[in-house]
Amino acid sequence: MIHSLFIVNSGGEVFLEKHWRSVVSRSVCEYFLDAQRSAPYDVPPVIATPHYYLITVQRDTVSLVAACKQEVPPLFVIEFLHRVVDTFQDYFGDCSESVIKDNYVVVYELLDEMLDNGFPLATESNILKELIKPPNILRTIANTVTGKSNVSTTLPSGQLSAVRWRRSGVRYTNNEAYFDVIEEVDAIIDKSGSTVFAEIQGYIDCCIKLSGMPDLTLSFMNPRLFDDVSFHPCVRYKRWEAERLLSFIPPDGNFRLMSYHISSQSVVAIPIYIRHNFSIKTGEQGRLDLTIGPRNTLGRIVDKVKLELTMPRCVLNCLLTPNQGKYTFDSVTKTLSWDVGRIDVSKLPNIRGSVSITPGTTNIDANPSVNVQFQISQLAVSGLKVNRLDMYGEKYKPFKGVKYLTKAGKFQVRM
Repeated sequence: MIHSLFIVNSGGEVFLEKHWRSVVSRSVCEYFLDAQRSAPYDVPPVIATPHYYLITVQRDTVSLVAACKQEVPPLFVIEFLHRVVDTFQDYFGDCSESVIKDNYVVVYELLDEMLDNGFPLATESNILKELIKPPNILRTIANTVTGKSNVSTTLPSGQLSAVRWRRSGVRYTNNEAYFDVIEEVDAIIDKSGSTVFAEIQGYIDCCIKLSGMPDLTLSFMNPRLFDDVSFHPCVRYKRWEAERLLSFIPPDGNFRLMSYHISSQSVVAIPIYIRHNFSIKTGEQGRLDLTIGPRNTLGRIVDKVKLELTMPRCVLNCLLTPNQGKYTFDSVTKTLSWDVGRIDVSKLPNIRGSVSITPGTTNIDANPSVNVQFQISQLAVSGLKVNRLDMYGEKYKPFKGVKYLTKAGKFQVRM
């Protein structure tokens, strides 16, 4: 299915390549680089070349480019490439060029186990960790002295089980099951404060440390909210379709149980508002006044607030006074950044002052937009709530917990 994999840095250099079926020249990546130059933020995920199909994924500062000779289901390959990045992040804590170069040997060992003759084989992190030990200083020194590698000589117990994503014989002193419900709000707000577009991208991340082979059932108060869902392979899909329950035997450790999408604007409650006044007159200084406040947060604190505003090209400098946080202005990119922090409802964050423009400017485009970042703990803005977690197959009672987090995705306010 996948003949070769290339990893490209932000500068367009191929710094790692891995071949399975046949050696593919790295010059095929030029098609991807050309597409990246013409549209840096809108590279097509599938690029057809005369001899190959290039299927691409961009994560953080690196891009993964898979070369396939025959037509393949593109979403299947894209999901695999995301699994590769997730595995690197789990093993090394990051997926940057420097980290991958520092761990070349382990990276090639992982790619050998994850793909067999071009087809996915083992992609679960807990299975891979039985095969290939995560790197640490002591193990690296020991391997250098003894000449051994990180690859285990025994087959993972999960590979011999019907439940391939969970290793057998798991034992914990404290049995715990924690769930993080995280929702990202994507929205466009027009200058009058009306919602032009709003949707929620959500996911449920788990940390499961349970002994034995537990069978879990997770239920929701309002499961009909979901417009679209994507599950971990452990979830029994027929049970979900029939009863709207998540029934599964979990992998051991950290994993993403499900992702979901909510596109009904009536459900998406915008958690903040911005009052803005920005005016520039020909031949005069401009004025800027911004105030941000919470809305529909059920009393929760809005934290880690940051605003970015790209000014018109005619703006030379900004002389502003914030009553909270700090601001910076980049005169090259014309970007104003205001790091607000936490919103205090008793005294709403405000920034105001003058904006100097280039003398003699007549054509002024004074309609910038504000990109907003924020986080709200213990709130799922969609109203999603976990009802209960039941466990079968084991007799102990685990510790259980659910945390909610709402944060900004692509959140833009037009002025």
